[in-house]
Amino acid sequence: MAQVFRARHEGVRVSIKSQADVDGLIAEYDEERPSRALSRRWEHGVRVAGLGIALLVLKQVFWPFREGGQYYLVIFLAVTLPLVFLCYRGRRGGREDPGPVDWALAGVAFLVGAYPLFGGFDAFLDRQGQLTALDVVAGTVLLLVVLEACRRTTGWVLPVVCLVFVAFAYYGGYLPPSWSISHAGVDFGQIINGFYNDATGFYGTPLDVAATYIVLFTIYGSVLNASGAGAFFVDISFSAFRKSRTAPGRTAATAGFLLGTVSGSGTATTVSLGAVTWPMLKKAGYPKESAGGLLAASGIGAILSPPTLGAAAFIIAEYLETSYLQVLIWAILPTLLYYLGIALAVEVDARRFGAAPVEIDAPSPWALLKRGGYHFLSLGVIVVFLALDIPVYSAVVYATGVAAVFALVARRGDVRGWARAMAESLSSGARSALPVVAVCAAAGVITSTITKTGLGQELASALVDVAGFVSSDPAVVLFVTVVLAAVAVSVLGLAVPVTASFIISWVVIGPALVELGVAREETAMFIFYYAVLSEVTPPTALAAVAAAAITGGDVLKTMWRTWKYTLPAFLVPLAFVLTDHGSALLLRSSLVDSLWVFAASAVGVAALAALTGGWLFGPARWPERVLCLLAAVALLHLQPVAVAVGLGLLAVAVAVHVLLPKVFSRGREQDA
Repeated sequence: MAQVFRARHEGVRVSIKSQADVDGLIAEYDEERPSRALSRRWEHGVRVAGLGIALLVLKQVFWPFREGGQYYLVIFLAVTLPLVFLCYRGRRGGREDPGPVDWALAGVAFLVGAYPLFGGFDAFLDRQGQLTALDVVAGTVLLLVVLEACRRTTGWVLPVVCLVFVAFAYYGGYLPPSWSISHAGVDFGQIINGFYNDATGFYGTPLDVAATYIVLFTIYGSVLNASGAGAFFVDISFSAFRKSRTAPGRTAATAGFLLGTVSGSGTATTVSLGAVTWPMLKKAGYPKESAGGLLAASGIGAILSPPTLGAAAFIIAEYLETSYLQVLIWAILPTLLYYLGIALAVEVDARRFGAAPVEIDAPSPWALLKRGGYHFLSLGVIVVFLALDIPVYSAVVYATGVAAVFALVARRGDVRGWARAMAESLSSGARSALPVVAVCAAAGVITSTITKTGLGQELASALVDVAGFVSSDPAVVLFVTVVLAAVAVSVLGLAVPVTASFIISWVVIGPALVELGVAREETAMFIFYYAVLSEVTPPTALAAVAAAAITGGDVLKTMWRTWKYTLPAFLVPLAFVLTDHGSALLLRSSLVDSLWVFAASAVGVAALAALTGGWLFGPARWPERVLCLLAAVALLHLQPVAVAVGLGLLAVAVAVHVLLPKVFSRGREQDA
């Protein structure tokens, strides 16, 4: 975040973290590698280059290239890849400023990236399927450069996975013919053709989304933050709940949701949130691990929530050929259930820990809204424009313009300072997208290989076959397949960023669920949620690790506390794909169906909160908690009979909770 946030306690303004500390924690625990701390001279040059990329992206929105979208993607990749080598180190502890190797890689990246344009772009496209030797060499070098860029920004795992897929494409003919995944093998030139001169490779849907949507949203977030929105969102969260024992937890959850609109990263939101709210949670009596769990859950929830979902949401819209607004609508009820789970957990914790009220020295919410409520307007612009059927890339540009105007107002007409801040924000936003660009280009290697070899369908069939060993009953096969899919997506997400995790899972696991009759919409949202939740899944759980670094709590215990807060988010997506009424949770059914399904799910989430928190009207014993678990499972089955059973089990749990202590008390009195 651009500002150093400060919390206010008992009238004293206390600095929580320096911005350097916050940035350091984000760099250490985010799924993306930290960028270089360039010297002033190099930083100025890179800033100019980032501004140039931002202007290129904005130009494409209003004056697109006549040669078509792929022509723009070639230019976009050719100018962004070199910047990766200048902004990211080749190894940890390496020199900050770029060295000869970095400059050489940047130059090579530009040459092979722009190579399709040198002899005429149309001529290059006409050679599709019949690339020259020079074409193959250039494509091979671009492959290596993309993988190195991906390694520098996100680590070794994804590049290694890409190389495995390349090896499978080339050596697949040597696999035993009896293996379902065996194929005739693909000539190396044809492999490179698929990457370099085909819409499924480097210039496929993932890069298209990164160059068309994601970079615009990172620019928007940077401009919004420069307008002072981040600080305002924190202040309004502190002010809203004032003094009560549940106020600290509510403040953390609300601030996390609002900060996510600026950050776009679960781990970054967690760190920025923790820098502000941890002292307040500590003063209220939260144990370190529970506070860390709440911070991580709140940070991750921000990228599961409209109106600025994670980057994978744009890919969902492209893969399903629907509007981004439609994806936002699908996310509404799951988001409400997610935050309902956090809110109930906060209520339980405040009672279980005996949380103390914390006095917050802040203006009233109405005073803050009068002074800075305009920060919400740009978010509203996105939603309204999408509802008016304006393309999402245009809507976010208009919203960025609104945020920029208000940034000028906040600077009280200081045009020179405002222009400098906007130029820096445009550059910073473009640079923030560099890791996603590298990941999306590398993901093209996987999608192209799967398309050419048919591997995705074979792996999907194998997943269904494994489930078939358990039972031949279709419902059981679906259940086992879904559980295996959830585990697979979660494990994959431990090793690769969310965007890559979603892309790989969609092309490998998605067909298995579709084959079993699950709608593509429910399948996509199911995979999206588990890809995002991998950031809070043990044993890595990067967001939880970052939160533990702030609170000083035990890392493993913090992970499990985070899991407690996010349990509804792990179970509700199962309802998307396992129940006949799961589509109603995505608002893909009638209003009546959606209302009763949401109500049943909300009660189920309440049962889960009682289970994980160990609290109903007081401390809950194991009989009540077991009954709450059974009730939650029945309620989330979303069938009328099952819902009735779930409500009955929950009523029994409450009765046992209320009556059992009285029975024991009477027994002791009689014994006495």
